[in-house]
Amino acid sequence: MPATPASPGPARPLAGVRVIDLGQYIAGPGAAMTLAELGADVIKVEPLAGDQARHIGRYGESMVRAYNRGKRSIALDLKREAGREAALRLIAHADVVIQNLRPGAIDKLGLGPRHVRERFPRIVYLTISGFGSRGPSSERPGYDIAAQAESGLMSVTGEPDRPPQKVGVPIIDAAAAQLGAQAVLAALYGREKTGRGATLETSLLEVALHLQATTWADYLGGAPEPQRIGDGQPHNAPAAEVVPTRDGYIVLSAYAEEHWQRFCRVLGREELARDPRFASNAQRVAHREALRAVLRDCLSGFSSEQCVALLSGQQIVAGAVRSYNQVLHSPDLAASGLVVEAVGADGTRYQALALPYRIDDAPRPSPPAAPACGADGDAVLAEAGYSLDEIAALRRDGVVA
Repeated sequence: MPATPASPGPARPLAGVRVIDLGQYIAGPGAAMTLAELGADVIKVEPLAGDQARHIGRYGESMVRAYNRGKRSIALDLKREAGREAALRLIAHADVVIQNLRPGAIDKLGLGPRHVRERFPRIVYLTISGFGSRGPSSERPGYDIAAQAESGLMSVTGEPDRPPQKVGVPIIDAAAAQLGAQAVLAALYGREKTGRGATLETSLLEVALHLQATTWADYLGGAPEPQRIGDGQPHNAPAAEVVPTRDGYIVLSAYAEEHWQRFCRVLGREELARDPRFASNAQRVAHREALRAVLRDCLSGFSSEQCVALLSGQQIVAGAVRSYNQVLHSPDLAASGLVVEAVGADGTRYQALALPYRIDDAPRPSPPAAPACGADGDAVLAEAGYSLDEIAALRRDGVVA
């Protein structure tokens, strides 16, 4: 039976909502897991061999753990009529369907949004693609890295005299998961008023553009095309500057005039505020390299933690550049409760990151560990109305793993 309680509590507002997750890798499964963390009963429908992420080594295994907690898994051969019929019977009892398969694949299976919503108009159906369904790239496979490249993000990431760089993590996939879940929540709210579901679509390309909204607004407003400048910001200084310290690096932003003057005072360098090269933001931008030399001179004798304490005490934005190990052991992370333990039915235990927000004073939800491929097949089929003999026949015929 579903693990969700009968009525929603403060930390489980989606209790009673059922989601069918047809996704693979990050974007689709991530959107579905967000709904699971909010209390939905999520059924992950996998191919017989499992989500492709299960087959790409250690990072893929981490991907499964990161984006599939709190779900139940059934493995179906959707290329067989009996497998498709089973999927439709699951969908008949669901509120939401999420998929991010390669372009055209879901429609060939007869499980695309048009077919599903014709039969089940209350369904909220989310598709996450690489490049959208309307443009000339609609048939192209789309991964995070392609969206980073084709949205302009890589063109502004990296050093000016080096090749373009990707962001260090699959940020577009992760953002698509959260924005997809946001769209589903809006559609579920709308259904409460109209009684009808919705067909939702987003793409990695659109999400990647959306994440650059400020820079795009500047460019669309007539600014020159943005270029890679490494650290720092093109129109403000010091802003997002990476400054070496005695034992590492900090990032620093003090471009507002009041903040710059505070910086000079707290470092005992009041003359810098009167230096014509640094007397205004425009002048500091124009003399950025000289400014960076001054910042290094001012801060290199302090440790990173001393810099952060000194500057933060003056309401100047600064942060120590931390490794993953340092972050894991930081008191701020410990206080947040963001790291939770996921526990599986088979005794599997691992640490993971919970939702990055709280609902009232409820503790952060800690959904069960990601399921093994097909681990819940019999229970899921029984809930859809299959008898024990029918389930045994599906297994015997190789329709269910």
